[in-house]
Amino acid sequence: MPLTFRQVLTAEPKDRDYRLSDGQNLYLQVTKTGRKYWRMKYRFEGREKMLALGVFPEVSLKIARLARDDAKSLLRQNIDPMLQKTGKAIEPGVPTGPSFQEVGQDWFDVRMADKSTSHRSRTWRALERDLFPYLGHRAINTIEPIDVLQALRRIEERGHYELAQRTRRVASQIFQFAVITGLVKSDPTSALSNALKKPKVQHFAAITDPEEVADLLRKIDSYQGSLVVEVALKLTPLFFCRPGELRHLEWADVNWQADRIEIPGERMKMGTPHIIPLTSQSKRILTDLEKLTGSGRYIFPSMRSASRPMSENAVRTALRAMGYENDAITPHGFRAMARTLLDEELGFPVAWIEHQLAHSVQDALGRAYNRTAHIEQRRHMMQVWADYLDALKNDGGLAALRRKFRYRPVDY
Repeated sequence: MPLTFRQVLTAEPKDRDYRLSDGQNLYLQVTKTGRKYWRMKYRFEGREKMLALGVFPEVSLKIARLARDDAKSLLRQNIDPMLQKTGKAIEPGVPTGPSFQEVGQDWFDVRMADKSTSHRSRTWRALERDLFPYLGHRAINTIEPIDVLQALRRIEERGHYELAQRTRRVASQIFQFAVITGLVKSDPTSALSNALKKPKVQHFAAITDPEEVADLLRKIDSYQGSLVVEVALKLTPLFFCRPGELRHLEWADVNWQADRIEIPGERMKMGTPHIIPLTSQSKRILTDLEKLTGSGRYIFPSMRSASRPMSENAVRTALRAMGYENDAITPHGFRAMARTLLDEELGFPVAWIEHQLAHSVQDALGRAYNRTAHIEQRRHMMQVWADYLDALKNDGGLAALRRKFRYRPVDY
């Protein structure tokens, strides 16, 4: 049965994209994000294709049907409707079609729907700032490699070489999406893989010498500032998650019964849920902090408003107040500290460490491990790590500590 206006208007998003058919190959595609697209399936020269007819409500049900009828009229004349924008007369010799921005928006809604908030935001900035202004108005099937390269060169001129590489990958994914949907024959960015400048690899400053780590931990214990920042400082080496993930932690993430923090995928860099086992030390610290901030949303709220998380510079500023400049250690450097000492001093399996760092880890068949991989082993590792840090700052003697806390395969 044909759709009614009310059906189109009230169609609600679901867990996955779905379609509502209007008949005669016209359908409404409803995405997980709630956007609604008119689409028409057809065959031309033996190939199945999909024609984009616009977005509801900008394009009404009536207009979508008229656009479908126009496309069918072209097909009867053996003309591919993909080669023109619906409603415009065909200009001989001028290839037209959906614009790069139209296809880019479609790609973003379909392919980015299940990505983390930070990943979606970062990708949209690349589109809005560096691709759409220069390529957005162009019909996607008229864009050549040199056109994309000129847009990317503008990013390089600002000195952002890594951003230029990332933006090229975004453009490539849009063109690959267009290839799949029959809008273009190939990805013009594939010729640009070696055309851009290579970014310089920069590592976050970190302290990995055990004696220097011990001194840092003692200074953290004696730090006198706001209680929230003081606790964040103490938990940073114990959790060694990314700084943004730490400051956005919510009390709802704390599973007291299971003694762990469960961060949802939308707040993780890799888009995958992450678990931080609570040690006896971190649980005690959190229990004390709950008396102060437990009635709010964030574990580390902003001093100015409890509805916002702690400032991204709070821990960094505290480190500066303790005498550590950026070239000595950064908040992100605690991850390198844990990665190095857990491996080189304590000898824990690298796979366990990488999982706890929330890095992308694959098995022998190339499949990504889930968030609970090695969870009991990681719980043991985290408790040993916390005990090791306690003993380290209490001058336990490096050789003795290494013998006492080093991982022994017989344990698991």
